[in-house]
Amino acid sequence: MRRILLAGGAALALAACGPSGTKPAADTAALTLPTTSWHAFRDAFIEDWFKLDPANAVYQGRHDFDGGLGDWSAAGLKRQADFLHEAVAKGEAFDAGKLSKEEAFERDYLVQVAKGKLFWLEDADQPHTNPAWYIGNGLDPNVYIARHYADAPTRMKAMIKFLRQVPAAAANIRANLKTPLPLSYINYGVAGFNGFADYYSGDAKKAFADVKSPALQDEFGKVAGDASKSMHDLAGWLESQRGSATQGFALGAARFSRMVSLTEGVDVPLDQLEAAGKADLKKNQDALKQACAKYAPGATLQACMTKMSANKAPDGPVAEARRQIPELKAFVIAKQIVSIPDAEEALVEESPPYNRQNSAYIDPPGPFEKGIPSIYYISPPDPTWSKEVQDGFVPGKADLLFTSVHEVMPGHFLQFRHANHSRSLFGQLFVGYAYAEGWAHYAEEMMWDAGLHDGDPETHVGQISNALLRDCRYLSAIGMHARGMTQEQSHRMFVEQCYQDEGNAKQQAARGTYDPAYLNYTMGKLMIRKLREDWTATRGGRKAWKAFHDGFLSYGGPPIPLVRKAMLGGDGKAVF
Repeated sequence: MRRILLAGGAALALAACGPSGTKPAADTAALTLPTTSWHAFRDAFIEDWFKLDPANAVYQGRHDFDGGLGDWSAAGLKRQADFLHEAVAKGEAFDAGKLSKEEAFERDYLVQVAKGKLFWLEDADQPHTNPAWYIGNGLDPNVYIARHYADAPTRMKAMIKFLRQVPAAAANIRANLKTPLPLSYINYGVAGFNGFADYYSGDAKKAFADVKSPALQDEFGKVAGDASKSMHDLAGWLESQRGSATQGFALGAARFSRMVSLTEGVDVPLDQLEAAGKADLKKNQDALKQACAKYAPGATLQACMTKMSANKAPDGPVAEARRQIPELKAFVIAKQIVSIPDAEEALVEESPPYNRQNSAYIDPPGPFEKGIPSIYYISPPDPTWSKEVQDGFVPGKADLLFTSVHEVMPGHFLQFRHANHSRSLFGQLFVGYAYAEGWAHYAEEMMWDAGLHDGDPETHVGQISNALLRDCRYLSAIGMHARGMTQEQSHRMFVEQCYQDEGNAKQQAARGTYDPAYLNYTMGKLMIRKLREDWTATRGGRKAWKAFHDGFLSYGGPPIPLVRKAMLGGDGKAVF
């Protein structure tokens, strides 16, 4: 997802050396942040970060950076780290007593964002340890294809510029990654890099087939071929590391706690964090038992979930999701759930082959884009799986309903529409992982509580299925990175305690190794639910939900403890 700091913006490794052919989009050697005023500092941070990460700038809709790709050489990674350290030091030096309330909030927000990026850059050292850092950090050119922000020849030229930089980027990636690597990282990297390779020379090339310029077509064919080869070669090199692969993916308990603190501002003991997840798992398991007693009397919980999953749309999940979205929008309006700030609508499409590691996701346009739709992507099953596993992967209608809630209405799509209307440009641009995924997951439970489908037990089973999936993510993240849990034990937990199908369980256990922050779905939900309960307690309870939701979403996407502090006062630390 755009702007979610999933692998954040990154990690540093000063010791690595290698090719430096990937050049920054602009001269970044002399970047320095002014301290003359808060507004000057904040605006310079945004502009200078775009120079360091031009692919992110393009994704936000800044097409003056078109074709840009970050500098992943040793010098480029050091430049990122130096800039972020400077941002933290200078940002913290601003005296809150001399800033307005809004400026002080933005200061804390910006400093937390910089600290979070530094965690991935230096502490987790992801550029040297985790292929996911690169796969989610600029190699995806879909912005030039799916977003018609300019005519096709203009976008084609931008993509040619982008593709020219890919071979040097691939060389830097190979130089940076330290072997041996965990097996799940190799699997993910091989699939991701090969997927990009196929996309560059396949679907991406086809997308511009109607451009009537032989010169552009010849140029695109050459640079796409070179970029594709470099990605295939990189994937082949990763594949060759399989024989020495390890299971050493764990961050460790201390680093995991630092991740939660530095990226999300959540400072609670690990035992308390784990207890909150176990309590939510128990709550949802009990709710599933009650729902299944009505929906599938006498059946096991797994059989109940299988029955729900078997009720699939005959014309497929993409067509079903297109039917669900208008229904969900009408419910949001009728029940006064949250304001809808504009008339934008989300499209629904099948996800591209290089990005199918999750069953569904949304690609919302950045705040600088005008008239560009959001696209809700739904993934088909992996064709290498058995037919039984493939069939199990395709969601039932009730399960898909809450995926549509999560991704579109009133989840990510609506949340990003609110973010794009935030008074703070910083809030529009830097939407955090727990804020975004927490809101979308919170929306699933909240929509059921608000009466979606009037207590229908099949619908409830679908909602709980999604909640249990996120509970197992939460506990797998803690378990695998801080408690010694193996990937296979995580896989079995997804099946046996959260009642997921084998295909999803395999994907989710693997994801937890290279995305340790995927506990943020449930962690964010729990923090938002607690904040709602505390805020509405003196403001009318259920009648105040819409006001709470509008207020919460107005901040853009900061760490939730900062929102808690702004909405309730105090130190913001009573998050659970």
